[in-house]
Amino acid sequence: MILITGASGTVGRELVKRMARPEKRIRAMVRDRDRAASIAYPGVDLVSGDFGDIQTLDDAMSGVNKAFLLTSPGPDQLDWETNFLQAASRSNLRHIVKLSALGAALDSPARLLRAHAEAETRLQDSGIPFTILRPNQFMQNFLNFRDPIIHRGEFYAPMGEGRISIVDVRDVAAVIEAVLSEYGHEDKVYDVTGPEALTYGEIAGLFSQELGKPVAYVDVPPEKMADVMVQNGTPQWIVDALLELFAVWKFNGASEVTGAIRHVAKAEPTSFTQFAHDYATQFGYTERDPLQKIMDVVTFDSMTPGK
Repeated sequence: MILITGASGTVGRELVKRMARPEKRIRAMVRDRDRAASIAYPGVDLVSGDFGDIQTLDDAMSGVNKAFLLTSPGPDQLDWETNFLQAASRSNLRHIVKLSALGAALDSPARLLRAHAEAETRLQDSGIPFTILRPNQFMQNFLNFRDPIIHRGEFYAPMGEGRISIVDVRDVAAVIEAVLSEYGHEDKVYDVTGPEALTYGEIAGLFSQELGKPVAYVDVPPEKMADVMVQNGTPQWIVDALLELFAVWKFNGASEVTGAIRHVAKAEPTSFTQFAHDYATQFGYTERDPLQKIMDVVTFDSMTPGK
């Protein structure tokens, strides 16, 4: 059986949806089963688990031979992943697939990338066959900008002209599914990116194209973005960690484009244009009146004889 941790999060939900089959059961670990209705598909066994509670990890791994490891970012992330590895060493687990992050390095200026690198090292030293996936920033993270895009036609970040090869979570889930379902990915590390490196200004242009209205990117100082996040209730640790990532991204620290999606998932990576099209309604797009759509393309000139 396969265990999926972080099953109610952005990546986990997409992965469970892809892998849920009545004829081949999987186990999904969540903190609160009562709030996991969105992933209660046929063939999915929900189990309560807490990375801070070793006993729940032992219970979640009972009868499991493969696991997907994903923890929430936070000051306890490394401790949680260490707890998971300790429980895995007591189980019959034969393969761990860890979600890390592009640019993970022990000497990174970003604490989240340092924590992922240290966790990778501990996984590699555990003796359990592993696969490490390092995705870039998710396209779905732009859903955090829904309100300003809908109401003001703009979004804000301290990115300057930095380029970033953002990736669709659906593609990341496809890579994870392939690695969990096939042999030959053991002891491999894959950097998972989108098909192109874009500036936030270019992303704004693609939003404008797909939403049918002007959308602008506003470059803001890091301290201003920090103030807004704190006012919105974001914990200070997360605020500081995100600003460190933006500082890396702003200077093209995440602009690499790889072929991991084609190589592992055997699929073409999703473009940002496609993402914006698929999620357009969540950014406030509404279908125009059919008659108005006709009038947009039928002009006076086109109806004039000889034109």
